[in-house]
Amino acid sequence: MIEIEEHRIRGRGIDLHVVTAGPAAGRPVILLHGFPDFWYGWRHQIDALAQRGFRLIMPDQRGYGGSDKPAAIGAYDISQLSGDVLALMDELDLPRASLVGHDFGGGVAWWIAANHPGRVERLVVLNCPHFAVYRRAHLGLEQLVRSWYVYGLVVPRLGEMACRAHGFRALLRLGPGTRTGGMRAEDIPPYCEAWGRPGAVHGMLAWYRAMIPALLRRFRRTRIAAPTLLLWGKRDEFLASAMAGRSIALCERGRLVMLEDETHWLHWDAPERVNGLIADWLAAPEEPRG
Repeated sequence: MIEIEEHRIRGRGIDLHVVTAGPAAGRPVILLHGFPDFWYGWRHQIDALAQRGFRLIMPDQRGYGGSDKPAAIGAYDISQLSGDVLALMDELDLPRASLVGHDFGGGVAWWIAANHPGRVERLVVLNCPHFAVYRRAHLGLEQLVRSWYVYGLVVPRLGEMACRAHGFRALLRLGPGTRTGGMRAEDIPPYCEAWGRPGAVHGMLAWYRAMIPALLRRFRRTRIAAPTLLLWGKRDEFLASAMAGRSIALCERGRLVMLEDETHWLHWDAPERVNGLIADWLAAPEEPRG
């Protein structure tokens, strides 16, 4: 097992709990988890990527795990979420880094790559559509049906009550436990500890509540300049696979890999294959700066 280190690092006006691994001089890679995860969700990737020489930086994003959990919904606007990552890079003296994001973490990665292209060396997104594609998809019946759970989670207090009920079973249903074997018995205590922290459930749900008004705004930039790899588990219960091709079409240099037998949690389902795809993409020669 690769040794990990834990840190408290300043984000956009808050403190982030950040786990690092891999050689200090390695090419920096920031891994951004989604809902209802925290840094631990990347545990299947740590050894494989660190052994390839990458410096891994894995924050608990705001509202999650050991990071601060503001109460205001506005604190979870995409400008704040992306600002945390940029501030983290500044604190670590990283002019550029590669981003790897899953689910909501992929949304933050897409946003930074579109709006701060000079900060992103290479991009890998796992089962998360480009934000412009996601907005359009919500006008269609298929994605509306798949997003059934969102409309319950955004209701104040109702979402918190549902997620806390029966020992966080609602979060297990919406999270990595969606596939038999996805979450092992030894994984449940760390997740329940993370979900049980004061303000955690509210902070996690605030991402959804802030997402709705953010999708209604005009997007100034949508094109992705960084070399982008989009990995998509086709058995995703929550996101329509049709969004994958539409997302990669917004990338100037993009590649889409569909994993036919994997779910939304493809980096848990098939870690060896996913790790190889990620590592090979990140290991490509550094792109010249424009």
